[in-house]
Order: sequence, then structure tokens, then C-alpha cells
Amino acid sequence: MNTEQDVRIRVENLYKIFGPNPEKAFPLIDRGLSRSEILEKTGNVVAVRGVSFDIKKKETFVIMGLSGSGKSTVIRCLNRLIPATRGSIYVDDKDIMKMNKEELREVRRYTMSMVFQHFGLLPHRTVVDNVEYGLELGGMEKKERLEKALAAIELVGLKGYEQSFPHELSGGMQQRVGLARALANDPEVLLMDEAFSALDPLIRAQMQDELLELQAKMHKTIVFITHDLDEALKLGDRILILGPDGTARQVGTPEEILSDPADDYVARFVEKVDRTKVITVGSLMRKAPVITIPREGPGAASRAMENNKISSIYVVDSDRYLKGLVRIDDTVKLYRKKERALEPALIKDFYSAYEDTPIADLLAAALTAKYPIAVIDKDYRYKGIVDRATIINEVQVDAEELESPMHFTQMEECLLSKVQEAAAREEAEASGE
Repeated sequence: MNTEQDVRIRVENLYKIFGPNPEKAFPLIDRGLSRSEILEKTGNVVAVRGVSFDIKKKETFVIMGLSGSGKSTVIRCLNRLIPATRGSIYVDDKDIMKMNKEELREVRRYTMSMVFQHFGLLPHRTVVDNVEYGLELGGMEKKERLEKALAAIELVGLKGYEQSFPHELSGGMQQRVGLARALANDPEVLLMDEAFSALDPLIRAQMQDELLELQAKMHKTIVFITHDLDEALKLGDRILILGPDGTARQVGTPEEILSDPADDYVARFVEKVDRTKVITVGSLMRKAPVITIPREGPGAASRAMENNKISSIYVVDSDRYLKGLVRIDDTVKLYRKKERALEPALIKDFYSAYEDTPIADLLAAALTAKYPIAVIDKDYRYKGIVDRATIINEVQVDAEELESPMHFTQMEECLLSKVQEAAAREEAEASGE
């Protein structure tokens, strides 16, 4: 549960109704009438219907839904480009709905910046002039705004293009200019409305990767709008799925939404997703016994493996750093020779993965691994293991392709196919195709 200190944006019971007399719609909403019925009876369109959520500091929060679900309306309500009909929107505990024009201008200038689907660059201005344009409108002196603009340009990877004009840049580069413009005043919140939707698929994938890398450096609060589920799953720390009626259907991590959809609508929404690209090692990991050196030796290792009915066991030091693994045959030999140290039997040839590694990245390893895959943190401390069979069992096959339950050999064939597909994609990208 989020504490008040964790929350950057809090939205409570948000409604946005377009039309001649929005208040006429609320009695019909209370009676449970649909969007189309309310439109027919009142001439009003219920774009957003009682949506509540919060967004934590430094997280990438994705709002997604089909066309007409109200996702772009929601993000425009956050900075009051569109005034909400009812509800509360707090940014750092300040209610956007109650701000006067000057207060709202300050929020838009210094707290929130927005990146749109269509870049909105001024064609007669260079890259650096476009990036510093908002700072210029804010009255910042030339020297300071130039420094900020150049820093933002370098951050998004456009150093060297400062004097280029928009028409000289590719679509992806133009979007980087838009992103640099939004970042120039170092906002706390970045609002991105379908920011990559106008790009071709390859450039779009590159921009997604670059945004992830930028976020790792910037640690901003990002609100990202998309209709693409794969994009939402790739970028979002948490995702809000809006239904076709403008209601919130589910808020959760990508893994929560895939593993436990809140209703039939969400289940249908995610049914075609390749779970292996989203499910992480941490969710499949299990605790397993380890041997600690130098405190424990071959005898303790042999007994631990016998008691747990396993043939190999990982070895850590007193700080839980992973040192290797040993097999029971080797520890028995050492014990019979009255050796007290495990180091001569340590095996270093094994697979390891971080908790946040998607299992898609381990499909090839699952085919060839001799031992359970060790799970470690970023400091190489041991966390647990994930079994080869567990990874293979997560491989999903369309029910139409298999009329009977999938057998282990079929899973391996599917797994091999996925590995081959991934290798082909990497080869194509490397060759520029």
C-alpha cells in the first residue's frame, strides 16, 4: 500500500462529461445507464466515469485502453488542459481543480511537461531553438535556457544535431526533440500522450528502449498513454486499463494483470500476450537450501543434498555472495578423503539471472542448463533458484494449435521455436533489415 510520501499524483472519483449540460448525466450514471444511452437521452458524452488511482514518485504509470476509452482525456485532466467535471486531482497534495490561473501556470511550467503524439515542432527553428522555446516563453534568460536546452539535447542522444531543422531529422529524432523540450526545465512529472504511436514499428521499439534507459538516469514520474498492450507491458511499472465505457477496470503491475485479470474484459485484452516476455524470474523463483563456506564443508553439503533429495547445491559465503555449486558425487569423494574445504569441488559453469529478468531471456538456457538457474541480485548475492521445468511450463501455446494438453516434448518444441524466432529477429536487426 502506498504511503502519502510515496504518492506524486492522486486521482479520486474522476468524471469528465462533454456536452451542453454535464450535470444532467449524473442521475443516469447513478441508475447505471450506458454511455450510448446517456448520449441519446441528454446529448452528453461520458468520457471518463468515476476513475480513481494514484501514481508513485519515480514510477512509469501507463494508462491504456482502446480508442474512445478516455485515456487521453484522463492525462489532459491531470494538468487541466481539459477541466474535469467532477473529482479531485492532487499533485504533491495540491488540488489541481482548485488552482487559480497563476498557480496552474506554475505547475505546467515547472512541475509537469507534456510530450504529444504529433511532435509540434516549429519548422523554422533549429533543434536547440525548439528545445529552448518553452523556456523562452517562460522568460528565462538566453544563457541559462541555452545551457538547459543543450543538456536536454545531449540527454536524449541528439548532440551534434543542435543546428539541424526538423525536416532534416527522422521521425524518431523529431520525437527526441519533443522529449528534450519537455525535459529542458527538469520537470518532476512527464506526461506522454501516445508519444510513439506515429512512429514506424522499428523506430518505436528503439524509442521505448531509449525511454527505459532515460528513466533509469532521470527517475521521473512518467504518465504514459498508449493503446498498445505490448508497449504498456514493456514500459509500465504499473498499468491502468480503462474499459470502453471510460471506467477503470484494473490497476496493477504487468505481471499482476497477466496473472490475475480483474474481469472478463481484461482477460480478453491480455489473452494473446506472450507471457514469457512479462513474467519475471522473481515470480517463479523458489527458495532452496545453500551451503555456506567456510563454515560448512563436504560432509554438511552431502547431508543437505541427501536430506533434500537433490544432486547439486549452490554455495555462498557468509555475506550470501554466490561462489558456485557442488554436486553430491564430488562432495562424497572429498568427504571420504577427509577434505574439509569445498573449494576444490566448486563448479562455476552454471546459468544465473536477476529477479527482474523476463523468462523469455532464459528460454535458450532452459534447453541446455544442467542445473537449476541461480537467481541473484545486482550485487551477485544469492536469492534462490528457478527450475528448467518451471520455465518450460510457462511457455504458452495457442489453444487452437493444440487440441490436447501440451506434453513436455511439445513444450520443448515450442520453446526451441521461440528461441529460433528470437535469434532470427536479432540477426535481422543486426543486418539492418
